[in-house]
Order: sequence, then C-alpha cells, then structure tokens
Amino acid sequence: MRVLVVEDDPSLGAFLKAGLETEGHRVEWVKDGEAALAWAAAEHPELVLLDLSLPKLDGMEVLSEMRARHDDASVLVLTGRSDPHVQVQCLDMGADDCLLKPFSFYELTARCRALLRRREQFADPVLRHGDLELHRIEHTVARAGRTIELTAKEFALLEFLMLHRGECVSRGQLLTEAWQMPAESGTNVVDVYINYLRRKLDGGEAHDAQAELIETVRGMGYRLGGLSRNPATRAAGQSCPVHRPAYA
Repeated sequence: MRVLVVEDDPSLGAFLKAGLETEGHRVEWVKDGEAALAWAAAEHPELVLLDLSLPKLDGMEVLSEMRARHDDASVLVLTGRSDPHVQVQCLDMGADDCLLKPFSFYELTARCRALLRRREQFADPVLRHGDLELHRIEHTVARAGRTIELTAKEFALLEFLMLHRGECVSRGQLLTEAWQMPAESGTNVVDVYINYLRRKLDGGEAHDAQAELIETVRGMGYRLGGLSRNPATRAAGQSCPVHRPAYA
C-alpha cells in the first residue's frame, strides 16, 4: 500500500517508515498536520498512520479535514491517550482503527493487513492482467478464454500477485498471505507453488523465461508481468520498479 505516516516523534517516525518499507509498502513520513493534509491531497495514500499530538494541526483536526474532503484512505490512529473516550471519538469521526502507544510492531502490521483486506473487499470482483482474468467470488481463473484449474493456495498466490501487479512482491509477503507463516520461515514452498502456477498459466512453457507471466526478480521475489516480449525491456525491468497497486 501507499502509506502516509504522520508522526512528530523522530525516532518513532523513522522506525515506522523503515519497518513498513521492509514489509513492502511505499511510505511517506511527515511530521505535522499541515504537511499530512497537503501530501494526502496530492498523493492519495491508501493508509494513514496518524498520531494525535501533532504540531500546526492536531491529529483530530487532520482526521476531520480528511473525512470532510471525502478522502477514502484507511486511517489508523496512533495515540498515547489512554482515555477510551478519545478512541471512541476518533472512530466516530471516521478513523478505521485505533492503536494505543506503546504498541508491538507485529500488532501494527497485522492491523495494517486487516485494513488492506477490508479495502480489497470493495474492489472489483474481477481482476485482469492482459488476457488473464481472475474472478474473486467464483474462484475461477481463465487466460485467453482457457479455464485454468487452481488449488486454493495457487489461487491465493495469484490473487495477491494480481492485486499488486507490476510490483515486486517478496517470498516473505507471499508466505505470510497464502500460508499465514512468518516471513522469515526457512521454506521453499513459495518457489514450489510459483512453479506450479507458471506451468498452468503459461501452458506448460514455463521453461522459457521470456514466456513466463510470473517473472522472477533476482534477489527480491516475484512480479506479475509478461505483457512485453521484448528481451531488452524485460532485462531492464529486473530492478523491480515501484508502482501504485492497480484494481481492475
């Protein structure tokens, strides 16, 4: 996701930015309420981590202004104010969740994933990439009119890749999303299932690197690409560019 961190504490802000980038998100960190509103209006983040105690504009004012602008970003309020009435007020004003400081980074990332899943529930039920179609409700996949039978894990892997098509996703991300296992687990199950998917999607031609729909990004992970067959273009793309997630 495109994440905006609004936190005036230098150590916490830097920690959140670095940690969320490690998780694969694209993160902007600002330190005051005015900067938060300006960046949100220009860049339209999908998730905002919003501290309440901010200079220039209080976090409550930022939240109110964002919702007045009909901003559809998910907002996770981070607060050291233990009064439950404050959290209730934030939720009533349009926050999607609240997290009390100090918090575990693992809990923070779990809540971010939950907010992402909520966003995806409102996305188009059909994801498309070139001649590939994935129907999220019927759990069916077809390519160029050819129905492709996938197992539940294969479907989960492909759905995640299509939700982040054009981007590089790490083995750890795929392991967490499809198997609910820690990203650092020492297993090659992702690579095995990626090969299963390739054989099914590419009609048994996965041995030809130029024909693969799921590309390997060396040292990084995988990317759903395969729309260009120009070897020079594909070779230049191995650096794993960052793109905004696309929803069909």
